[in-house]
Amino acid sequence: MNATSSETMRLFYALWPDNPTRTTLMQLQAPLHGRMIPYENLHLTLAFLGEQPVSRLPALKEILLRLNAAPGELVLDRVSYFTRNRIVWAGASETPPFVLTLYRELSEALMNQGVAFNEQHAFKPHITLARDASSPPDLAFAPIRWRAHKVALVRSENAPQGSRYEVLASRSLDEKWVLKDLPGGGA
Repeated sequence: MNATSSETMRLFYALWPDNPTRTTLMQLQAPLHGRMIPYENLHLTLAFLGEQPVSRLPALKEILLRLNAAPGELVLDRVSYFTRNRIVWAGASETPPFVLTLYRELSEALMNQGVAFNEQHAFKPHITLARDASSPPDLAFAPIRWRAHKVALVRSENAPQGSRYEVLASRSLDEKWVLKDLPGGGA
């Protein structure tokens, strides 16, 4: 990329579902009315960064590398609706501790780097299924068990047909980052 210092990218960090989880989430979309989120865009946002200078990418990738939170299981057992934004979403009745730990760790790392992000609202982990949607019907479905272990730094680009996401960096929480891996780091 041939970028100047004034260029920006619209970025966010997200838990990135595996293919079986995405396929099951797509099945939940069938009875919904609205603009469906494409298969490849389904995710759980951890921190929305908005427009960030391209020059900040190395630091943002380093934050991703240094996350020490453990992976865990999310049980997606409800479909609900954000009335104000007309969004139908899937989520867990109870947020597992590993998601809250990951969110806190990421928030702290961003604040330490002086990176502004959308933290003014209470963190409500969810996966958007449809936008510009009407209230969903009551959906009875078997809970979706998602072993959430992949975290990604994602670029969002607005296009006439909807947002297009590009994963700029990702890592598995199964792979622990160790301080000794850094030059001058301890054991």
